[in-house]
Formats: sequence, C-alpha cells, structure tokens
Amino acid sequence: MGTYRHSQRRNCGLLSLQIFLLLIVGKRAYSQIRYAVPEEVKEGSVVGNVAKDLGLDVALLSSRRFRVVSGSNEALFEVNHDTGDLFVHKKIDREELCQGNGACLIDLKILVENPLEMHYVIVEVSDVNDHSPSFPEKEQEFEIFEQTLPGGRFQLQAARDPDAGSNSVRSYMLTPNDHFELDIRQSDDDKIPFLVLKKSLDREQRTSHLLNLTATDGGKPRRSGNLNVFIIVLDSNDNRPKFSQEIYEIEIRENVPLGTLLYKLNASDPDEGINSEIEYSLGKTLKKKVNEIFELDKKTGEIKVKGILNYEEHDVYKLDVEATDKGTPPLKDCTVLIKVLDENDNKPEIEVTSLSKQVSENSKPGTVVSLISVTDQDSGLNGKVICSLSDNVSFDLKPSFQDNMYSLVLKQHLDRESVSHYDIIITATDCGQPPLSTFKTLSIDVSDINDSAPQFAKNPLELYLTENNVPGNSIFSVSASDKDLDENAAISYHLVRREGSQSKIIAFLNVNSENGEISALKSFDFENLKTFHFQVVATDSGTPSLSSNVTVNVFILDQNDNAPVILYPLSSNGSAEGVEEIPRNVNAGHLVTKVRAYDADIGYNGWLLFSLQEVTDHSLFGLDRYTGQIRTLRSFTETDEVEHKLVILVKDNGNVSLSATATVIVKLVEPKEAFAASDIKSAVNDDEDNNVTFYLMITIGGVSVLFIISIIVLIAMQCSKSTDYTSKYLQETNYDGTLCHSIQYRSGDKRYMLVGPRMSIGSTIVPGSHANTLMLPDRRRACEEVRK
Repeated sequence: MGTYRHSQRRNCGLLSLQIFLLLIVGKRAYSQIRYAVPEEVKEGSVVGNVAKDLGLDVALLSSRRFRVVSGSNEALFEVNHDTGDLFVHKKIDREELCQGNGACLIDLKILVENPLEMHYVIVEVSDVNDHSPSFPEKEQEFEIFEQTLPGGRFQLQAARDPDAGSNSVRSYMLTPNDHFELDIRQSDDDKIPFLVLKKSLDREQRTSHLLNLTATDGGKPRRSGNLNVFIIVLDSNDNRPKFSQEIYEIEIRENVPLGTLLYKLNASDPDEGINSEIEYSLGKTLKKKVNEIFELDKKTGEIKVKGILNYEEHDVYKLDVEATDKGTPPLKDCTVLIKVLDENDNKPEIEVTSLSKQVSENSKPGTVVSLISVTDQDSGLNGKVICSLSDNVSFDLKPSFQDNMYSLVLKQHLDRESVSHYDIIITATDCGQPPLSTFKTLSIDVSDINDSAPQFAKNPLELYLTENNVPGNSIFSVSASDKDLDENAAISYHLVRREGSQSKIIAFLNVNSENGEISALKSFDFENLKTFHFQVVATDSGTPSLSSNVTVNVFILDQNDNAPVILYPLSSNGSAEGVEEIPRNVNAGHLVTKVRAYDADIGYNGWLLFSLQEVTDHSLFGLDRYTGQIRTLRSFTETDEVEHKLVILVKDNGNVSLSATATVIVKLVEPKEAFAASDIKSAVNDDEDNNVTFYLMITIGGVSVLFIISIIVLIAMQCSKSTDYTSKYLQETNYDGTLCHSIQYRSGDKRYMLVGPRMSIGSTIVPGSHANTLMLPDRRRACEEVRK
C-alpha cells in the first residue's frame, strides 16, 4: 500500500509539472480572450466579436459549424454565424451563478470544425446593485439591567445583501441617542454590528428605548434596509453566563455520519440556584441552511451533525450560540466557526465536449477527433486528475493548455478494412487517497474511402463446358468481392474485347454487369473448338474507380453427338454393304475381312465396339469386338451353305450410345474358281467376246509388273531410310496398319497365289473387284508381307 501511494503521489507530481509547463508554453501558442458583461442585461446583447478576435474567417463560420459548447448546462451565450458576435442568450443573474465577493467568471468553449479547433473565452459577469440589504427579522429585542456598566456589548442582527463588492453592505447607522452607540466588527467577508452601552441606564427615568439600525450598500444609487431595535430596562440584578472564549473554531471532515458530535460548549454562571441553570440556543440570524445541517442541545451545549456536510457546497459555517440562564434577563454571547475539510468523495467527471463519431480512414496522424474535459469537485490533490486511454488503440490523449482539457488525436494511420470500429475507454483517476476513477467509452466508426480494388477469389478460373450448349443460356458466373463499403464496394462487370485470334469467339459471349453471369449466344462444337479463354473486368463505383480482371480458361467437353461412320465395307451407292469371297477349303481362324469404322467423338464417346447382330450360322464366323476382324471358327463342310449374311453392329461407349450397322455377304467358292476365275470367266464368255481374255491378261501382267516395281522401290527405301509414313495416311487409333494378305494353295498340278485386299482408312475400294487393285498406305508392312 505504501508503494502504491508513493507511485500515486509521483504521478500527481508529474501531472502538476506537465500542467505547469503546458501553461507556460501554451500561453505563447494560444491567446485566451476575456470579456466583461454586466448582469441583468437584455437577451441578445452583444458581448464582443469573438470571430474577429480569434482571427476566424467570418465567411466560413457556418460551414465550419462555429458554435459555443455549453456541456450539460443551459447556454447563457451563443454566437452569430453571420457576424461572429458573442451575444447573451439568456438573462444572467450573478447571484445565482456565483456566491461571495469574488469575481464571477464563466468559461466558454468556442468550437470550430474542418479542422477541429477549440478556443477558450472567459466572460466576467460584473455585479449591478439590484438587491437591497435586508435583516433576517424586522425587529430585535434586548433586556438590559439598569446596573449594567458602560461598555457592555450586545450583538445585533447582520444585514444580508446578495450583491458583491461595493454593492454589498458597506455601513451601518444607528439612530442618535444618549445611551447606545454602534460598533462594527469585521469577520471574514461580513460586517457584524454590536450595540455598545456608553451611558448607564436608569429605569426610573425610562423603562424602554426604541432604536433604528440602518444597513447601507455602496452601490449607485445606494440601497438600504432597516432593523428596529427594542430595549427593555430591567431593575433586578443578575450575572450573565460566560463562555471560555468568544469565537470557537472547529474543523471537521465532510461526509461524517449523522449524529457526529462536533463540540460541546460550556458556559459558566457564578449565580446560584435557578439563575445558574444555563440553556443554549442558536441565534435567530443564522441562515436556514445552517439549521438544517447542525443541531444544538439546549441543556448540554453539544453541537451535532444532523445533515450532510459537503465541502463542495460550503466549506465554512458560522453559528451564533446564545447561552441563557433562568434569571432576569437572560444573557448570552458566543460564535462558533465550523470549517469543513475536503475528503476525496467525488469521482472525476468526463465530459466529451465534441466528438466526431466518424473518422475517415485516410486521416493523417495528429488529426483531432474529439475534445474532452475532465472535472473533479474536490480540491487540492483530490481534484487533480490523470487521464489515460485503453491499450492497443490508434488514438492518443494530448493535454491542452487549459487545465483538465484534453484532445483525442489520431496516433497512426487507420485501415477500415482491418478495424472498422473503435471502442475507446477513457479512464480519469484523481490523486486523492484512495484514488477514485471514472470510465467513459467513446465509439468511433472509421469511414470508408475507395482504397481497395475488387478481388477475385481465384485467378485464373477454369470452365469445363459441355458442347452443344443452348444459345442464350448462362454458362458460367464470376464474382468479385470488395472490402470497401457502399458505393465503393458496388461492383460492375464487363468483358475485355481485343483484336486477336479469339475475338470472333468472345463476340458471342455476354456478361451481366450486375451479377457477373456469363451467357453464350452460340452453341459450341467440340469437334471444331476445344479450348479458348477470355477476361472479365470487375470495377467498383468509387471515385476514382478501381478494377481488377480475371482470366477464364474454357475447355469444351465432348458430348456423344456423333454416330459411328462405316468406312468398310462401303458399296458404290454409299451403303455399308460388301461381298467377300473365300475358298471353301480355308482352315479355322482364317481372316475373312475387317469392318472398319470411325467416330468423330473422343474418349469413351469415340471408343467403338463391334458385335454380330445377325449371322446365318453362328458356328462358322466370329467377330473381334475391339478390332472388327471377322474370322472363321471352323473349316467348311460340303453341307455348309454357299452364301452367308453377316450384319455387324458398331456402337460407341457414350452414356447414350450411338450405333451403325454394316452388312457383309460371305460367298464360298471352290479353290479352282477362286484362283482361275479369269480363265473360267473367259471360257464362259468366249463366244461373246474373245478380246476380253486378251485385255484381262494385259491388265494382270501390267499390275504384276507394277507390283514388282513397287516392291523393289519399297525395299530400296527401307534399306536407305526407315521412315514411318503411317501417320501421313492414317489418323485414327483404331487402324491396325495391315492392308493386304496372300494365300498359296495347289489345284491339281498347278500352284496358285491369291492376293486379296484388307480395307483400311487409307484404302480405296473398287466395287466388284476381288483381287486385282490395291493401294497400300503402309509400305513397310507391305514389304514384310511380300518377304513372307
């Protein structure tokens, strides 16, 4: 506890030093204006041109919100925005505002904004003589023995005048007489009149005296009040009570419990019997407030507290106590001065004089946000206040040259996107023991400026779009976010249209400027366009506007929209039909032909499977489902039919598969017919056209010569350079590279070789031809077949 008190005193000492230095330096930087105005002036009376005296531009007073900050009290003064005059807004009564003879000063705060400035003006309210002196009672009565010696003093009622200075009570005057004179005793600010006996009384000559006491102030014109003093002369003798001293001074701390004993008075009386019994009473001239706070036991003389003592309301009380015995007349005389000592019983009060509830995030450090005044009704160290802010805030408190005035200033740059609201706790702690604290929370919002550009969550974006989209429908949506507020965060979208290879494609795109929804005005075809990209720009509505863009990469996805196309067999009229002739004596596994097909789709949509949909005899022929090759499953017998029809179904693997069919007619021929077809044909038609055989022989010979030359050329090329020409002619993955095959067999004493075509994508089929014409796409493979 001792360490804490030492630290508290040290802080208070530092505060006092800071205030002292601030006052010295501050007077150089600030000029404090002072005006004087008499009380009771008419409303609207001009006190002074405060704008001119402060050096403010009169034309800007309205825009800068030039005003008087009155706090919680009703404003006595206002300012004129047009002229800059300070005028009286409400009737001023000095006696209500200030008590006592000291100067009555009113501190005004003149506030202007843009930038925020606080100016201090002091208005001294001068007193006018608007009150006359008055006595608590209209008359006062005394009973005095005729044996009383000259010099006896009797306290008269003191007149009260609410006015101050020279307008208060300045003098008393007593009616001229032979027995009494007036004596004035100065006590603090009061003048207390005493009636002094200057000549002995004689009851036989006069039993009573009537005097008039006049109290006069020093105003112009002078005002006065009267008190009638009635004196009764008694003939019996008695001794009056006596106090040990004429004035008692007592000190007591405020807020003591009710019933606390302040002091016990003790008056003595040398008389005996009933004349020595003393009663105490408070004087009739006391203020009403005194009787409400103190009570006097008339028998014991104990003064106790019966009301609340508040140093801030009154620090000194004066009690006139009378001691009276049972004799005739009662005698008295005593004054008790009670001084109230201050206790630290009032917490500091924080008043936000001016508060900007919003601060722009681009405000510079040092910008004044609010003006704060702190008051404490206690005095001395109990009234010294230390202010502080909550930790980790972007603001600071700067003391003003005016005592207990602070400016809340910006300490660092603000970022609304990081912190948009501040709750600042101001703590005011006095230097009393124990210290008392008050807390006040200021809520400040950070206003937005357009300092954040729209941002996309991801860049670039990828769009996988299935082909055959519906024109005009939405295909994608982009969305950007902006950390700013209101108009600064209102985002619009548009496409970047530039000249280039993809400008024609982007021309068919449209974006909704409000929600970023993108629609296509045309349908995309995967077979023609597989990928493209475009850019979308997001722009906010701030001033100036900020923007950012995002790249959208579009990948067209294949859809199963193309049916398989049969490449072989293919008839002259375009139908997928063909005739194949094979010798009857072939063995099982013999390759009859190969069905070839093509699908423009890719992936599963272009993966073709072959199946036999219709066949004359399932035991004779088999179909490879992946290659489309038709092979014999067994050797032919004499009972097998000569002609067989095979219907092959070709379908893709799409979700909804598409298909095509091909028809192959397989004819079984005898070996002799197969290898000597030309001779048989020539014999049958010998009568019709003998020249056919000649032309056929020439054709076969020419083809043979060309075939031999081709083989020689292929061998030479193979030996000189190994180059793969397959890709030049074959573009599909289903192509297996084999285009021809040969079969050797005997018929009697003759030996034959049958050369037949195997169809591929690069092959050309001559309708009705069985063996003569063949165009080879793969020369290396043909060479290998010949070598065999």
